[in-house]
Amino acid sequence: MSSARSADFGTGVLSRGVALIHTLLTVEALLLVTCAPGLAALFLLTPDPANLPLAALCLLPLGPALSAAAYALHHRSADLTELHPARDCLRGWRLNALPALRLWAPLLAWLTVIAFTLTHFTATGLPRWWAVLLALVGAGSLLWGAHALVLTSLFTFRARDTARLAAYFLLRHGRATLGAASLLLLAAALTALLTEALPALLAAPLLLSLLHSSRPVITETREEFTA
Repeated sequence: MSSARSADFGTGVLSRGVALIHTLLTVEALLLVTCAPGLAALFLLTPDPANLPLAALCLLPLGPALSAAAYALHHRSADLTELHPARDCLRGWRLNALPALRLWAPLLAWLTVIAFTLTHFTATGLPRWWAVLLALVGAGSLLWGAHALVLTSLFTFRARDTARLAAYFLLRHGRATLGAASLLLLAAALTALLTEALPALLAAPLLLSLLHSSRPVITETREEFTA
């Protein structure tokens, strides 16, 4: 009887719930610690378009941190006796920091150019439909970045191969792309309606939702593009 109870410990519904909460809190705390200097400087910047390049520099550590967090959440255990979220997060950062930065830095630079152009659009003399086009390109770039984040966090590809796969999956798995779009809209709404800090404080649950909606992408990548 005692051995049966011991075998069942950590596998029940309550234990799985506690394990999930513990993992989310640990991953969230490590993500915030990793990005703390950049986020603190970001919140000190005044909302001036001239500060966009500085804001991009402040956000530079966010890419590797998100990748490490996604890695830890993907490898989480539902068993309360087998929890190692901090170790998984640190391992994910060690494995994925440089690959993530190779994609995150160009994406951040590109989004900064788009944002700077849109905030100074009247000075360009271009027709208004160009602004709409730039906004759509920026949104598409963010969705590409969401797929690239998942691929970089869970697989080992060259940066250019990851970029191609992320672009391929944009239309290949429309539901996954719509899931990423809904999460980005939610983060934008939380920022606009409440506070800029809220998406950062909810980064772990948002990442877990992204991984859930990206299951078709993860499955196809594992079956078709890995040995």
